[in-house]
Amino acid sequence: MSLRNEVRDWVRAFRPQLRFCLRATVAALVALAIANSLNFPLHGSWMVLTAVVVTQVSVGGSLRATLDYVVGTLAGAVYAAAVGLLVPHVTALGQAVALTLAVAPLALAAALRPSFRVAPFSAVLVLLIGGALGQNPVMSAVVRVLEVALGGAVAAAVSMFVFPERAHKLGIQAASRLLRDMAGLLPEVLSAFTQSADLNDIRRRQNDLGRAVGAFDELAAEARRERMVFFTHDVDPAPLSRTLLRLRHDFVILIRAAAEPLPGAIAERLAPPLAAWSARLSAGSPARRMSASISLSRNSTITHRKFRLRRWR
Repeated sequence: MSLRNEVRDWVRAFRPQLRFCLRATVAALVALAIANSLNFPLHGSWMVLTAVVVTQVSVGGSLRATLDYVVGTLAGAVYAAAVGLLVPHVTALGQAVALTLAVAPLALAAALRPSFRVAPFSAVLVLLIGGALGQNPVMSAVVRVLEVALGGAVAAAVSMFVFPERAHKLGIQAASRLLRDMAGLLPEVLSAFTQSADLNDIRRRQNDLGRAVGAFDELAAEARRERMVFFTHDVDPAPLSRTLLRLRHDFVILIRAAAEPLPGAIAERLAPPLAAWSARLSAGSPARRMSASISLSRNSTITHRKFRLRRWR
């Protein structure tokens, strides 16, 4: 019973990751079956690889990865086919010249636009792999684009219909964890105004909050893509994203103000209200602690100005 409970708890804790493993496996098998039925070269390796690569944890992430991968592949394949037709690349020197002319501009485009990150890779495949298989550049480009398009379609379909994991739901869970972490850190920040504290640990946890806010922004972007696909009426995550960013900035201000304890008279005067807030944050339900954290951090800018004024006096 104990082992079964531990396994059940582990499955619940890593449910999104386990669902992702299942979707990636199903996408690979479906892509392989389609590739074999259409008799693609190399057993449809690029279709299977595309289906696995673009499958993400959430539906929105899979849609974004599929779109970027298809756009990059199309750009790289078309450009490489043009270079292959214009530049003879039968000899080693010709291959080097054609590869240089194909990769250099696409690498610059990838540096300027993240959507083209796969373009240089596609150009290399069209010029080298296609030639090794006896295909001309145009046919190699067509096969490459077709395989990637089909693999991306398989990944998107599997993400939407096989245990779909919505980015909106993952974002709500991430925001809840982030607010709980903020509510747990805030009492320690408040105590640093009146007594010495481990500022290194506080700053480390502050950096963790920053990374968590960045991760939530990515989930919010994926959730917006899901709204266009599913035609749902989910709440727009943009206001929550802005609020979390403001709260994180409030923590930065408070931690900077708490770099050193306040002078004795001011510390004695501020100790009771700060202790009351800390007690309120430490007790009660998680929802109440998060509410108190938001309520206090909304006024953190004004509080910081008062602290600076009193410290100057």
